[in-house]
Amino acid sequence: MFKKIPHTYVIVFAIVVLSAILTWIIPGGEFDRTTVNVNGTDREVIVQGSYHQIESQGQSWEIFSSFFKGFVDKADIIMFILVIGGAFWIMNASKSIDVGIYSFLKFTQKLEKNKTIRKIGVNNIILTLIMLVFSAFGATFGMSEETIAFVIIFVPMSIKMGYDSIVGVCICFVAAGLGFAGALLNPFTIGIAQGLSNLPLFSGIEYRLFCWLVINVIGFAFILRYAAKIRKNPQASLVYSDDAYWRKHTDTDIEELEFYTPKSAWVTYFILLITMVVFSFHYPMTTLKVGNSEMTTYVLPIVTGLFAILGLVSLLKSVHFYILNLLLFTIIYLIVGVMGYGWYIMEIATLFFAMGIFSGIAFNNTANEITNLFLEGARDILSAAMIVGLAGGILIVLEEGNVIDSILYYISQSMNDFGKMASVSIMYLIQNIINVIIPSGSAKAALTMPMMSQFSDLIGVSRQATVMAFQFGDGFTNMITPTSGVLIGVLGVAKIPYDKWVKWIGGFMAILIILGLLLLIPTVTMELNGF
Repeated sequence: MFKKIPHTYVIVFAIVVLSAILTWIIPGGEFDRTTVNVNGTDREVIVQGSYHQIESQGQSWEIFSSFFKGFVDKADIIMFILVIGGAFWIMNASKSIDVGIYSFLKFTQKLEKNKTIRKIGVNNIILTLIMLVFSAFGATFGMSEETIAFVIIFVPMSIKMGYDSIVGVCICFVAAGLGFAGALLNPFTIGIAQGLSNLPLFSGIEYRLFCWLVINVIGFAFILRYAAKIRKNPQASLVYSDDAYWRKHTDTDIEELEFYTPKSAWVTYFILLITMVVFSFHYPMTTLKVGNSEMTTYVLPIVTGLFAILGLVSLLKSVHFYILNLLLFTIIYLIVGVMGYGWYIMEIATLFFAMGIFSGIAFNNTANEITNLFLEGARDILSAAMIVGLAGGILIVLEEGNVIDSILYYISQSMNDFGKMASVSIMYLIQNIINVIIPSGSAKAALTMPMMSQFSDLIGVSRQATVMAFQFGDGFTNMITPTSGVLIGVLGVAKIPYDKWVKWIGGFMAILIILGLLLLIPTVTMELNGF
């Protein structure tokens, strides 16, 4: 008899309880902290050698209040998930995404007529191109939370293509994670880590570019191999039964849909176009930032012109294609907002909320219908939002138990009396472990790099090598740690149980961690530019 696998909530709550137990075992302690300016932004960092013991605060009944506090702490991600769920539910009610997927699959079938493409596999090309885009986003501006919105698009598309929800998550979230680990120009990880280590910003990019390419080749090959296996035998998927939800919601007969364009769609087109024109006059020039490089050009006027043309063309076809056009420009504005105006979760959630409202109006839904659809979507995705709050309780318990700094201190002490390669390897291992406790890359860089960079000087290891150890240690385990609100949110949206995800990605994670260790060897044994 096999015991039933615990629910994701049970697993995460068990980790909360384990964290509470640790607060009774690990001595309390803390570092003194000071504020330093890193690349124009104030960051709180540990004062070297300032660790001292304080009274620990053993957590008991607090495990129950940690859910509330975790919900408050992760409120931005939770609200983002609820808004995304509601907005896409309004859009899905129009069956526009189904039309888009159907049209996309018909297009891929035409491509298969080409012998060369057919030999390589049109699906392999498509999946690779999508993953390459998200990996580039992860490597350049640290795309992470934004992938939650794309899960709702790529999971149903993957199901329709004959894959499973795991493939849908891989081509956006995992691909962005691979790029995040490669971190070519990521200002939130490499930028902060190098700034705190007194290294030129984004120096050593030549070797990091090589690492990014290697990570992508290995990662993409693993995902494509798995995708081919599932397409050949869908029932071999760990989440085949869980994907029944997506099979049900993507089971639409496109041939029976009525294609038309109501007057309300034209009204939204002109409202949005006028709004974009006004903003184009107010912000004619936009400076897009990629790493340490900047490009200033007429971004908003160009986007407005494209919307005017493509919006008109799509309206002449049907409202379904117009709503898809809204989705396309929502994504374009997301990229422009993040790279040009420093947008984060609130602005992106607002953007998708507006997309949902205008999609409903364009489809001629009444105000009450739009409201009810939004609430249905938020209700459908509520479990994903709730688990993010529960997972946030893990860190709350450790922080209030006064043991996080103690864990950092005892781990750092384990690096004494080792050779160069062994020390870099231990740094890498430590960063992987710390990433479970502190999943935020920028926070972890601020806490660990002042200590790690000085230690690297003592043992004669390049500070750039220490940054690489941080980079890999921070990147890979983001895809498995239960304390990551983004991962838990992604899995909740995709309806993938955490235990099944761990079972699937465990072997992949082992490959990536070993790969990271191998890529660290040249940083110690070879003369590399910037090192």
